[in-house]
Amino acid sequence: MLKYSATNESDTAKLGTALAKVLPAGTTIGLIGTLGAGKTRLVQAVADALDVEKNRVTSPTFVLVNEYHGQKPIYHFDTYRLRDEDEFLELGPDEYFDGEGLTFVEWADRFPACMPREQVTIRIDITGDQTREFSISSESATLNPVIEKLSAILPAAK
Repeated sequence: MLKYSATNESDTAKLGTALAKVLPAGTTIGLIGTLGAGKTRLVQAVADALDVEKNRVTSPTFVLVNEYHGQKPIYHFDTYRLRDEDEFLELGPDEYFDGEGLTFVEWADRFPACMPREQVTIRIDITGDQTREFSISSESATLNPVIEKLSAILPAAK
């Protein structure tokens, strides 16, 4: 597991840039954190690094899935308002999970059985008004080298 502390939004942007560099196409990223933790802000940072206009990236809370097109496609799910696994599966996540882009799922811990085994999990903990701690992990032998690369390029990663 990689831990990364962000003292401000600029640090979150650095994490997003690093993720954009190391995440291979077809990766699913499960985002876990409370309301206001910065899940959407992190997706904005990755999208910005992949040449998607940051202001185009919004929380898909009411839309449920947004698609953004840049250097790699980004698929952005928000499962907060979904009642159960059936509602999540109705969105057709497998088509996105098997796609050519990066698939971000906010509130991924709500429906863990629906998430692919091959995924990167990012837990965001609020540690202060502007500070966050990101815990980045994967249980996948295929994606563990991605976490190692991320650790090598992030400043102050632990």
